[in-house]
Amino acid sequence: MPRGKGLEDSSQRLVNHCPRSRPELDNKERCTVSPLLLHILVTLADGERHGYAMLREIRSRTHEALDPGAGSLYAAIRKLLNEGAIEECHERPDPHLHDKRRRYYRITDAGRRMATEEVERLREVIRFANPKFPPAHSKR
Repeated sequence: MPRGKGLEDSSQRLVNHCPRSRPELDNKERCTVSPLLLHILVTLADGERHGYAMLREIRSRTHEALDPGAGSLYAAIRKLLNEGAIEECHERPDPHLHDKRRRYYRITDAGRRMATEEVERLREVIRFANPKFPPAHSKR
């Protein structure tokens, strides 16, 4: 983020600027993914979901620590659609669950790459942070 712009609300700044046309970017230039975007991608890695099912799964997985409102969730979905990380499914995973109001989404190859890169970035952060901030149960 450029200096002097101030911090934006995290629900507004879903993904830092990341040119998609340059796959050769080095680690310093890779985009970072917000926790909500990463949770959506992780949820869709297990299969197609509609928005409300994603919301329930994210709330459950995080023990409600991440509890986005519908507006934040659908803004994140739009962002991922625009980035090509997810796509809308036109067929339903189960025909008897057909509800025209529900839109189902699936992760794309680009979304898998985005999630993989973010997970690797987080692993690197944790690798450096672990010695400085050991788990609470190992303190004496």
